Amino acid sequence: MRTSIATVCLSGTLEEKMRACSDAGFDGIEIFEPDLLVSPSSPEEIRDLAATLGLTLDLYQPFRDLEGVEEEQLEENLRRAQAKFALMNRLGIDTMLLCSNVGTATINDDAVAARQLRRLGDTAARYGIKVAYEALAWGRYVNDFEHAQRIVDLADHPNIGTCLDSFHILSRGWDPAAIEKIPAGKIFFVQLADAPELSLDVLSWSRHYRVFPGEGAFDLVGFMAHLVRSGYDGPVSLEIFNDVFRQTAEERTAVDAMRSLIWLEERTSAYLAEHDGGASYPMSLATLPRVAEPSGFNFAEVKAENPETVCTLLYQLGFTFAGRHRTKPVQLWTQGRARVIINGQQARGMEPGISALGLDVKDPQAAASRALQLRARPVNRRSQADEQVLQAVFAPDSTEVFLCEATADGTAAWAGEFSRPAGTGGPEGAPDAPDGDGLAEPLISAIDHINLSQPWQHFDEAVLFYESTLSLAPIASQEVPSPMGLVRSQVMRSVDGGVRLALNIAPLIVESGPESGEYPQHVAFASTDLIATARRAAERGLRFLPVPANYYEDLAARFRLDPAFLSELQELNLLYDRDADGEFLHFYTATVGNVFFEVVERRGSYDGYGAPNAPVRLASQYLASRNDSRRGEG
Repeated sequence: MRTSIATVCLSGTLEEKMRACSDAGFDGIEIFEPDLLVSPSSPEEIRDLAATLGLTLDLYQPFRDLEGVEEEQLEENLRRAQAKFALMNRLGIDTMLLCSNVGTATINDDAVAARQLRRLGDTAARYGIKVAYEALAWGRYVNDFEHAQRIVDLADHPNIGTCLDSFHILSRGWDPAAIEKIPAGKIFFVQLADAPELSLDVLSWSRHYRVFPGEGAFDLVGFMAHLVRSGYDGPVSLEIFNDVFRQTAEERTAVDAMRSLIWLEERTSAYLAEHDGGASYPMSLATLPRVAEPSGFNFAEVKAENPETVCTLLYQLGFTFAGRHRTKPVQLWTQGRARVIINGQQARGMEPGISALGLDVKDPQAAASRALQLRARPVNRRSQADEQVLQAVFAPDSTEVFLCEATADGTAAWAGEFSRPAGTGGPEGAPDAPDGDGLAEPLISAIDHINLSQPWQHFDEAVLFYESTLSLAPIASQEVPSPMGLVRSQVMRSVDGGVRLALNIAPLIVESGPESGEYPQHVAFASTDLIATARRAAERGLRFLPVPANYYEDLAARFRLDPAFLSELQELNLLYDRDADGEFLHFYTATVGNVFFEVVERRGSYDGYGAPNAPVRLASQYLASRNDSRRGEG
């Protein structure tokens, strides 16, 4: 599949956009006319730069308001088109986008429109130019791609064809199956855009809220399947009008865009293989290494210059200090299959925060290969000759994602690189925390889920990254009120729930929070007995996140809980939820730096995250942050 992208998708100058598209791996670009008009480079210089970068110049766009006008206006329009055709010859571009008339049309007659397009085709032919006619969703008389195609058929000119744009088709609810009826030779160009479901006029929706494939609600896999079946084999291009993308670094946006096309190409290939059997089509669709979804969390990593506060929290939760890395300033704490690494490398001035997560996968090499082909950046960590070489890539928020080999017994080969000198009780003499305190089994068994906050500008990018590279499925998002504003939460998870990753869009500014304004993240551990875990933690001095008495009064009203049980919940600052499938108990630690811990117990088949309790947690953290800030000022 030949990939292309419109320069309107990106920030920066035309030249910067071209370099970013080349670096991201695009085959070609569409030149959006305003980008050329403000460029200091001549058309010839732009053509030469494209050749140097290995980019084809696929489309010049847009040409507007040609058809459906009186003769005098048509003559002026044809004169204007002729000037653009000459410019395109200088650029070396052979296809121009013509939008259906939205502003100057006064004649609602397909025969008239076809005759005018035919005259445009005659002019275009003299310059070796093809014209791709596109039905804008808000066109005055033509807003349906099938209507546009009927006019193209009436024009009956070899230089006049159609442009198919997924946004204009899917936003109006038109059935894309009709694409298969269009002769492939008459489809001159294809543009793709996804979009969230919004109740908005279509023009505003189009101009501000388009997103890359896989980041919205449109069925672009189905759209692409119809396109492939039509026999089309030209460029598949992205045309995204989005306020955020045009303010974001062009290199990052171009990579996100390319990832979306690779993901869509793979999904379309799989869809056609399932529904069309062995049918072959002119458009060749590439595939990626097939990898199984991750089966669980291998570890979570916290980076901090001063790890003492994190070590204390882990000790209070019953974790064992398993030792230091033999060559690096890194500690390992374990309980059951839950492993937490505390990394002091290159952490000068850093408050504690989640810096990496490890996932158990069947084939780390294949999983890494897939991620790299989806344009993920590799993580290069120094390793000695006798150390495990771990595959890892950066997530969009710079969290390091390690792809670790899953084992039947839950062990990790890299853990052998950590050791604790004989006779020591823990780091810097801290008291040791034997697994389970003599119990047959540790109270904490594994990592239940990890919660990462995301900048609002890159939330959709993060969702696509985890879905495409790791095969995690997005669950319906939720919005939770907090004193700082609404927090949007999107869970990405494996089918069996072995991996649950919650991505949160944090409010822009946390006025009374840390000076950095960072929104806290957390690791949630699964407990086999939450009340026993909480009592042990309390004995070891854990500072629980306080829960107001009003919460427990409401709990008593919502659920018929045994008074003794309710009293125990309140005594220990535990939270509770219940649904038709089971019960959920959990508590939170205080926040240190930019991280806190949660411990959860799932009873029965409860599969949620205690969403009704999230506002309580957010409000309590807000108050704690304010109080800490005031103590600091005093």
